Amino acid sequence: MLVNMERAAGQRAAGPDAERWLDLTAIDGPVMELRPDYTALIIVAEDLRPGPSDQATDALLADAEAGARAALAGRAAAALEPVDAWRAAYQAFGAKPKRTRPSVEALLRRVEAGLPRIDRLTDIYNAMSVRHLLPIGGEDLGEYRGPARLVRAAGDEPFDTIRDGQPVTGHPEPGEVVWRDDAGVTCRCWNWRQCVRTRITAATVRAVFILDGLAALGDGGLLAAGQDLAGQLTALHPGARLSWRLIGAGAVATGAVATGARPDAQGDGY
Repeated sequence: MLVNMERAAGQRAAGPDAERWLDLTAIDGPVMELRPDYTALIIVAEDLRPGPSDQATDALLADAEAGARAALAGRAAAALEPVDAWRAAYQAFGAKPKRTRPSVEALLRRVEAGLPRIDRLTDIYNAMSVRHLLPIGGEDLGEYRGPARLVRAAGDEPFDTIRDGQPVTGHPEPGEVVWRDDAGVTCRCWNWRQCVRTRITAATVRAVFILDGLAALGDGGLLAAGQDLAGQLTALHPGARLSWRLIGAGAVATGAVATGARPDAQGDGY
């Protein structure tokens, strides 16, 4: 069975360079051995319109906050099955989820006080993360050096971050699950903390969004989140061009996964 997100009317595919980058994105075998149920949905978007938070993104976040309050019903975020599954995934590679929380849990813990309003791009993917109960990361595609790869870290890979207000270079723990490119780690602990280099900024017009799915999300949950994110990006960024690819357990289970631009292209798992 072919799995594909439907392209909205008038929605255009990303350019050939972005699609080549998408084709080279990979998940290493040791990560899949750790969590055989893991699937990543990668969306590349071009011709975006960056800027500060506005009325439209504020409304998205407010809606996500209301939905999250209803889902939580006064419980801790970890009581939700999709969040608890991510805590178990963190524990499997030695992380302590009370100290390094999965990104979706960190957002859910802020719902009662109000989600942060950051910028037009970050607000959209944060709202979709809370609405669909899965980790979503967004980064500046123009700052990547080579394709994205999800790996178990050796421990010597550079990770540029900010500590006490100053730029520093850190390193992941050996065996930690990290996203990286040719220049170093782009996100530590699967989806916990992004590096500075690839963060979305006011100058970002080409972005990549990584949606992390585990089996606890339920059948169709990952694709539903991706479809929603793609629709919001198209609606709030008229003229944006998007392509996507599914990698991992979902691709292997169905035997084929199409990018948004080429329905005959097949995902290669890891």
